[in-house]
Amino acid sequence: MRHVAIVGSGPAGYYTAETLQKAEDIAVDVIDRLPVPYGLIRTGVAPDHQSIKAVSRRYEGTALTDNVRFVGHVSVGTDVTIDELVDLYDAVILATGAPNDRPLDIPGATLPGVIGSAAFVGWYNGHPDFADLAPSLDAPGVAVIGNGNVALDVARILAKTAQEFTGSDIVAHARAALEASAVRHISILGRRGPHQIAMTPKELGELGHLERASPRVDPADLPPEGDDAMLEPGMRKSVTHLRSFTANPVAKPVTIDFDFFAMPVAIEGDGRVQRVIVERTRLDADLRSHGTGETYAIDAGLVISCIGYQTPPIPGVPYEHGRGRFASDEGRILPGLYAVGWARRGPSGTIGTNKPDGARIGEMVIEDIGRGAGKAGRPGLDALLASRNITPVTFRDWRRIEEAEVAAALDGRPREKFTSVEAMLAAIGR
Repeated sequence: MRHVAIVGSGPAGYYTAETLQKAEDIAVDVIDRLPVPYGLIRTGVAPDHQSIKAVSRRYEGTALTDNVRFVGHVSVGTDVTIDELVDLYDAVILATGAPNDRPLDIPGATLPGVIGSAAFVGWYNGHPDFADLAPSLDAPGVAVIGNGNVALDVARILAKTAQEFTGSDIVAHARAALEASAVRHISILGRRGPHQIAMTPKELGELGHLERASPRVDPADLPPEGDDAMLEPGMRKSVTHLRSFTANPVAKPVTIDFDFFAMPVAIEGDGRVQRVIVERTRLDADLRSHGTGETYAIDAGLVISCIGYQTPPIPGVPYEHGRGRFASDEGRILPGLYAVGWARRGPSGTIGTNKPDGARIGEMVIEDIGRGAGKAGRPGLDALLASRNITPVTFRDWRRIEEAEVAAALDGRPREKFTSVEAMLAAIGR
């Protein structure tokens, strides 16, 4: 029997496991530090995008096969080391994603009220690391820094009414805080222009149908309409949405303003964030942004930075600090150690991008390990954890946690997610 460990139970991890489980004589252990699987699907995808979250049923099909096992509530680096896993398994694949925010490197970025999108998204999605975040929603202005889909998700969640969350799995503490929110003005800041956004048509189109919020674009920020013909079809459709937002009157209580050619250069406030200082930019021939020296201030009691993510380093694993990912040769890090998904590529692509990536790394591992080296694998991990009095959470345990969450749901929600590890373990009697 050949043994493979995958560290991380998100999309990249399960797509890789899907390829591996189709091979003969391979046992796959999917290890996660949380007692619940699916990573980004559970705590990264917007709670009002349930159709995207449905992909977890595909991962469940892989998890329920005889040669794949979920090993939850086991922290790699604390409960077991990478070196120990490499000794136990023919291959160890890091599928840890990129859960950490890329730092916002401007003066004032450490003021209270400045948070990263990983923290904010984790807060409204019930990630145990961020359940106690308590973002400041008591001021009318919020600045959202970034021009990607995460910035759109953040703005949309801030702008929705409680009724618009029906059918979502937003957690109760976030829904209550958003319902009591004083936020009325949301500014989405981007250093470049409408033709350089990383926003997809579906997410942009959703902003045009919010009950109490109007998205707005300054017509002066848009290039001549004829220039749109040079864009690929998806981008052209996105820019068409932006053009439609120029006609929006201020007829709703919440405004979402797209502020293009706007580079935050400082955050100011007396003890907490109160304003963002923004410098106007221009683009050079290579479409890089440069400051013009013209600055202005945006009032904001909350600043959410949506400028990208990075993979946290693991001691002893080669790492590219500039790119925020593990250093690898097309997925091979060291003998017996691999990376897949965002841990390999950096935070780029969609959830679906991880499918071919997982298949390729899975096939690479199958070829590299050959018939295996007779390592201890799964029984060896069980013995090691038992010696340390660590009892992993199984996939059957996860199903019991899920059933308890579904049973606790109210107000049309598909579930009421547990937001602490203790609550998750209590659901299975631990």
